[in-house]
Amino acid sequence: MTACSTHFVLLPGLVCTEELFAEQIASLRGDVTISVADHTRHDTMSGIAQTVLAKATQPICAVWPLHGRFHRFRDDAPGTRPYRTPRSPGFIRAFRHPTEWRLQLIAMAQTGGFKSVRDNLWPLFVHPARHDDVMLKRAVFNMKDDTGPKTFIRQEKAIMSRSDSRLSLGAIHCPTLMLVGNEDALTPVSAARMIAEGIVGSKIDIVQDCRHLSTTEWQDAVIEALRAWIAR
Repeated sequence: MTACSTHFVLLPGLVCTEELFAEQIASLRGDVTISVADHTRHDTMSGIAQTVLAKATQPICAVWPLHGRFHRFRDDAPGTRPYRTPRSPGFIRAFRHPTEWRLQLIAMAQTGGFKSVRDNLWPLFVHPARHDDVMLKRAVFNMKDDTGPKTFIRQEKAIMSRSDSRLSLGAIHCPTLMLVGNEDALTPVSAARMIAEGIVGSKIDIVQDCRHLSTTEWQDAVIEALRAWIAR
């Protein structure tokens, strides 16, 4: 696959928007086709999957920072052809955060405490060395505010409802890249390694001094990894 034939479909993660990939979009646009999927309107993964795949008119390269149990995106899209996605440099996630913790965050959001949700997620999203980075914090909090509590609740419900696909990793035959921060507090390196071991031919890249939001914490490192993936 050449760069000009690659279609990147970007799926922002929990309480994130297109701005999550702002630098990657600016750098790669013109070399690849890029679109950003809508993951805000449904509270089930099947709804999100069907919305994304319905607009996929050609083979896609899916990029998504998913939370929670490892999920095969197509498992929740009944009626779609299996694995049209030829490449998946997805920042695939495979770590299970307790449902109770997610329910507590939902309760905060429902009772007017969305600012507390933001504060709880911030230290998990970025490396401790960046906690006092005013510009980075503003960018991340702006995404959370643009998402808002209602969409956040839908996204959390979708995360909690999705199936665990770890046992079906071997059925994935598209080239797959796991890009993970070395200190990711939500989806650690051990989870990425578990996926890599389950998908034949997959690759893992570890971003140093990074937690969960690699695309904003270390923008150039992610761009370099994606360019190398395109060039394969």
